[in-house]
Amino acid sequence: VLYPSDATSMYRLVEAAANHRGMVYLRAGRPKSPVIYGADERFQIGGSKVLRHSGSDVLTIVAAGVTLFETLKAHDQLKTAGIATRVIDLYSVAPIDRATLLDCTTATRGRILTVEDHYAHGGLGDAVLSAVGTEGIVVHKLAVRAIPRSGKPDELVDHFGIGARSIVETAKQIIK
Repeated sequence: VLYPSDATSMYRLVEAAANHRGMVYLRAGRPKSPVIYGADERFQIGGSKVLRHSGSDVLTIVAAGVTLFETLKAHDQLKTAGIATRVIDLYSVAPIDRATLLDCTTATRGRILTVEDHYAHGGLGDAVLSAVGTEGIVVHKLAVRAIPRSGKPDELVDHFGIGARSIVETAKQIIK
């Protein structure tokens, strides 16, 4: 399962999928999104990208696709409030980059939050839980928990509690 966030990652992951032997599922969003990766950026099946980090991070936030942009907004808001967070673009959900997840979670005192535009069951959060749960790490999950409906993407992200505002609120609760 590959989950590109911007045009560059889409291009590179389609290329990786085309060259991969075996089944590949590519989940792409429709909304216009900012470009966060340069044209030379490389993506491999089973990888991830740590987009924000510091030596004082207290929480790892994992996202992909549209929620990655909300997570980056939340990261900036939390930084302004004096809360340092690590942000992972988990563009490959299966296979998953377990090593990076464990390294980042260890660095952030075992605190991890996933954010996804998917139901809580069977998505990115469950994949992360399966990857790190055996290490005794508690995974906090923000996900869609109601019947989806039509609307403007920004309004829906906020309505379903997976936008920057919800990420900031949840992050503050986790680190209490």
